[in-house]
Amino acid sequence: MSAEAIRQKLLGRFREVARDRAERLSSALHRFDGAGPDVLEELSRELHTLKGEARMMGFMGISKIVHAAEDLLGAGLHGERLESMRRACESIPLLLEEPPEGGPSSHSLLAELQAFLAGPAEAPPVNEAEPALAQRQQAPQQQAVAMAPVSIRVDLDALDEIAGLAGDTLVEGARAGARTRELKELLEGWNAVSERLLRIAERADAAGLRDLTAVVEDDVHRLRTQAFRFFHHHAESVGGVRQLLGTLAERVAEARLIPLGELFADLPATAASLAAEQGKAIEVSITGADTGIDKAILPSLQDPLVHLLRNTIDHAIELPEKRAAAGKPAAGQLRISALPDGDRLQVVLEDDGAGIDAEKIRATAVKRGVLDAAAAAALSDKAALELIFAPGFSTRASAGETSGRGVGLDVVRRRVVSLGGAVSVESTPGVGTRFTLRLPQSLSLVKVLLVRIDDDVYGLPAADVQAVGRLEPSDVSEVAGVRVVRHRDRLVPVVAAGPLLGLNGGPAERRPAVAFVHHGDHGLALVVDGFRGEREVAVKAPGAFLQGRRFVSGAASLEDGRVALLLSTADLLAAAKGRTGLPAQKSRSRRRILLVDDSLIAREAEAALLRGLGHEVDEAADGEEGLRKLEGATYDLLVTDVQMPVMDGIELTRRVKGSETLRRTPVLILSSLATQHDKRRGLEAGADGYLGKQELDAAGLARLRERLCGSAG
Repeated sequence: MSAEAIRQKLLGRFREVARDRAERLSSALHRFDGAGPDVLEELSRELHTLKGEARMMGFMGISKIVHAAEDLLGAGLHGERLESMRRACESIPLLLEEPPEGGPSSHSLLAELQAFLAGPAEAPPVNEAEPALAQRQQAPQQQAVAMAPVSIRVDLDALDEIAGLAGDTLVEGARAGARTRELKELLEGWNAVSERLLRIAERADAAGLRDLTAVVEDDVHRLRTQAFRFFHHHAESVGGVRQLLGTLAERVAEARLIPLGELFADLPATAASLAAEQGKAIEVSITGADTGIDKAILPSLQDPLVHLLRNTIDHAIELPEKRAAAGKPAAGQLRISALPDGDRLQVVLEDDGAGIDAEKIRATAVKRGVLDAAAAAALSDKAALELIFAPGFSTRASAGETSGRGVGLDVVRRRVVSLGGAVSVESTPGVGTRFTLRLPQSLSLVKVLLVRIDDDVYGLPAADVQAVGRLEPSDVSEVAGVRVVRHRDRLVPVVAAGPLLGLNGGPAERRPAVAFVHHGDHGLALVVDGFRGEREVAVKAPGAFLQGRRFVSGAASLEDGRVALLLSTADLLAAAKGRTGLPAQKSRSRRRILLVDDSLIAREAEAALLRGLGHEVDEAADGEEGLRKLEGATYDLLVTDVQMPVMDGIELTRRVKGSETLRRTPVLILSSLATQHDKRRGLEAGADGYLGKQELDAAGLARLRERLCGSAG
């Protein structure tokens, strides 16, 4: 990207920053009289920075004024000099709308400041008839400024509040629509009554009451005509208002969007610098830089993009001589693109580097003891690639300076998921790698599918819902103890939302309602009690009562006065792993097991073995979290690693066996520490069994489980 292209991308940010600096300068100048040296230091720092920024962005008119202001500050500020400095700083927002080289206002201001520097300490005589600074521009210049795009800074919190109010108006519009439907029902009822009145009038007419029946018939026809005329006019009015309110909410949501170019602008230079450090070359091309994204998302997206950039240079882009031997251009090619995708935004980073070798990923997993050879061999190439997002996983023997030390791509996935997004990877060895980030474009206004669970209403992101329908019992099968259904040529687990959220025992209907949701490469058949339709809602942050509640990402008001809690698809999928969703007869050997291990990969492998034996498995990442889960639920077996942060497995075992309520829970230590000393330590702490991870297999685990828990249900 050329220097001019970068300048254009940064122009909006510079204008905003310059206005901020002007405000800080004006504030400091109003505190200048009698203030201490800290204010003088603040003025000097802000002026120097603004001068450099203006020069870099080509605003030489402003740069010259600020340079003169610096000199004036050094010469001493008092009296008219101080007032002139104040006028100059307060005029900077106006000067931003003049040509970069300066216009009449900047030339006048510069002459005024230079007059103080060249002449006496006080200001030159002022012509009383001379117009004020904002009036000194020539008519053509005034017209040019008036025609220039005008923007103002709005505090993000204020914009959030406006977005909330716009969302509330949407709800009010929906309520008006509901009242319109109720009015229609009333009028239909009135129509039925009027028909009966007319039939009575006909009978009265036959009885000789012609005059009376004529009056009744006229009244009924007139009132019915007036009522339905009112209804149609009212419905048209409400429809128009709802359309306007919808447009208002959309415009407010759009006002929160800023172009991704502000984030992309620094990436080419950063990439070139990082590549040069390794003797490599890289060319970055960017498309879709003008695509807008919610301002609240942009800061959180910067770190994932930079980390992916570093990872690409360190792991994917080959040295020039190796690329030449492969028939590739000496400079690696990285294409970054942004594309709206419905309510979502896709950001894609695609390189032409070495690609990711799935076999190398499998070998690394086996070498590090996270999977045995059989489990690694059973992984598909796509599943093997997913291992790169595990904490700390790397195929490098030692971390590189560029991609970081011990920081893996799990940082990228965790950050993107926290924004309500997903990350996927595709790669072909020798050809290249493609990372795709799917993110919500706006955090203030989203489409949701409203579902009923018990008597409450919850919202699922509509972008994550592939289909809805009824679940046929004959379509449900069981694989490794997990109830699954085939949807779009893939098996997905079936999970009832009620039990998952701790609300009920599951739907009672034989053919329950089901929503097929997906997030990234994972899917789920979520069984609910019913549907309430799709809505576009204004998202509000959960209040203090709901803050931190599992699965809840926000809330939205509905037209009937209720509040719908919005659920996180990523959290639902994470919690649903291994859960069976529909009521089913419990197997005699099925047990509820708590697995505690700080290694995500090890935990996944161990949990898969336990679930393959037909058990229900809950997971915890350290001893402290495991102890909390043990105290809050009943488990038939605790399986724990030894070396973990916060609280290790030995201390966890001691706590369990020292507790009056937990001591009867069998404890199996599963660790890579498997010397006789290690085993003796574990057994002395109270463990009922000790198994080395290198000894781990399904048969051995089944035998241990039977010995510790028994085989009876």
